[in-house]
Amino acid sequence: MASNRGPVSYQFGPDGSLTGQRGGGGMIAGVREGLAALGPEADVTWICTALSDADRAAAARQDAAARAEGAHAGDGIGVRMLDIPPDIFDRAYNHVANSALWFVHHLLFDTPNQPQFGHEFRRDWESYLVYNEAFAGALTREVLSRRALSPGVGRKRPPAGGTRILIQDYHLCLAPRMLRDRLGEAARDVGIVHFSHTPWAPPDYYRLLPELVGRALLDGILGADRAGFHAERWAIAFVQCCAAMLGADVAAAGATWRVTYRGHVTEVAVHPLGVDARALRERARAGDVQAHVSTLRAAADGRKLIVRVDRTELSKNIVRGLAAYRELLTTRPQWRGRVVHLAFAYPSRSALAEYRAYTDRVRWLAREITEEFATPDWNPLVLEVKDDYPRSLAACAVADVLLVNPVRDGMNLVAQEGPVLSERGCALVLSREAGAAATLAADALLVNPYDITETAEALHQALVMPDAERQRRSAALAAIAAADPPARWLGGQLASLGSDSRA
Repeated sequence: MASNRGPVSYQFGPDGSLTGQRGGGGMIAGVREGLAALGPEADVTWICTALSDADRAAAARQDAAARAEGAHAGDGIGVRMLDIPPDIFDRAYNHVANSALWFVHHLLFDTPNQPQFGHEFRRDWESYLVYNEAFAGALTREVLSRRALSPGVGRKRPPAGGTRILIQDYHLCLAPRMLRDRLGEAARDVGIVHFSHTPWAPPDYYRLLPELVGRALLDGILGADRAGFHAERWAIAFVQCCAAMLGADVAAAGATWRVTYRGHVTEVAVHPLGVDARALRERARAGDVQAHVSTLRAAADGRKLIVRVDRTELSKNIVRGLAAYRELLTTRPQWRGRVVHLAFAYPSRSALAEYRAYTDRVRWLAREITEEFATPDWNPLVLEVKDDYPRSLAACAVADVLLVNPVRDGMNLVAQEGPVLSERGCALVLSREAGAAATLAADALLVNPYDITETAEALHQALVMPDAERQRRSAALAAIAAADPPARWLGGQLASLGSDSRA
């Protein structure tokens, strides 16, 4: 497994000792649950970036003698952290991955002003190359060491199908091709998957990227044997880009596409990611979550609750969600004093000026709504911008309405977690631009994320929905969300590579 963020992060103790805790993030949680389902006999190594000084200290301690055992993240997962120079990481992560690739795939550019791909971006792109080379090198060493080790040395030989490598997301688009080129003939015993957790931009928008960059990203992913996406529309956009920009041969093959380029065939497929409903509900029964449930119920004081749980990420569309709630209170005054909007957000990408400004805009609009509508006995809006996972689970449990309105989203797990956790059944107001809309559309209230009036009307429909109808829809949504748990999502990718999926 290879990803920017890993399954464990380290902190220094008062005495300088290192302690590890589970890494956060929806992608990490989903991948980790999928890997854990392979069982204790699976031989799994996860390669990731050292993101802090403590991580770098932990990486430095992984010397040759320790590598036979390795650092572990629990669940039998070995961890290799790469100590990438901070300036290289900053340029690759913040200036290319998050300021260019994320913006392209989520259609976020303010095109009269951005992007501007000048000489500084070319310098940043070189760092993105170096960053991907570091992962390709680490993966190559891991593959070759597995081939060299005999069963008695501490690791069993790879099975007949060879080693499987799962490379995650837009940070590592170049790594599959780099890895294949490094392995040479040894690549025949290796199966490589690249999975995109983001949307993929349609060709006309994708061409905003410099030609060299756009072609390199596509070529990089086509070094894999399989390219995975959460929704069909993202997979179709990818193969269209391959045909338009590379001249690759694209052929439909049942539920997949076969893209032939540079003499290699890459299968492009859809693998929706749902939730582990049993584990999620068990976590929600814990004392820290239930304490928040009690607090939120007391704050609601019998009123309806509209809930959103998001990062302060531009694509999550929090500002338009707040504007829609404001319009609901303006045009439907009967809801004043009878509804509370809980907007819980996790801080996101504060290193980027656009994200700091967006978070400020969210806070400013929330204050305006409160000042306009609050009364001595009613606070219409509770906004909290902090990382509090138990609070988020509790909010989903007590929601009457769950608002998920991204301008564009690869999948969106909150749209699935909410119905699974709902205690009385919740109505889901869902953006049609979320990947999850492909599976949840029948029982959600779909909205155009740019249409504030339509979103306000959907909130009203959700609030007046009869209890029986709301509960029916919520149960149906929960069943769909549970149908593709992480183990199935990951297992499908491994199975596509053939042979024993417990390598």
